[in-house]
Amino acid sequence: MFGIFPDGSAVDEAAHRVPPTTRQLFSITASHTFDPAVFSFLTLTAGFRNTPGADYQQRYLTAVADNAIGNFMTSAIAPALLHQDPRYVASGRDGILRRAGYALSRTVVTRSSSGRTKLNYSEIGGNAVAAGLSNLYYSPDDRTLSGTLTRWGSQILWNCVSNEMKEFWPDVRRRLTHRQ
Repeated sequence: MFGIFPDGSAVDEAAHRVPPTTRQLFSITASHTFDPAVFSFLTLTAGFRNTPGADYQQRYLTAVADNAIGNFMTSAIAPALLHQDPRYVASGRDGILRRAGYALSRTVVTRSSSGRTKLNYSEIGGNAVAAGLSNLYYSPDDRTLSGTLTRWGSQILWNCVSNEMKEFWPDVRRRLTHRQ
């Protein structure tokens, strides 16, 4: 994505017809979790984190842990257990608002490994589990219900933004490179 971030989680409709194996889920997740570009992005975002009493190194390490745990829970572990396909399939529709709405909906709706539309338990539940696990390494001041819900909500929000980028980045890339 943007020629910088890895994105093995976006596929076209034809590729989506063959669900990924558990091994593939873990491989795709590992490749986009431990890519150097992701660590650079986390370096920037750690500076913006509002974690009282935490120095930059602590904020960076918690950002790395949050990202890794969240990615593995939502893109490998939960999908493998729940037989859901976490990959993003572009809408193929016309109209910016329809496409934006579709991309937003993929946070709560996904496809099962058999291709049926399902509630996206992997995303919603996986991020809830990841937010709960983060209480193991956050300071006691951040181990509150409010802190946990904020981390869960932040991960859900990031997924929404990521889906929008996956939906529209191919169009932006075509315009930038003047390809049809």
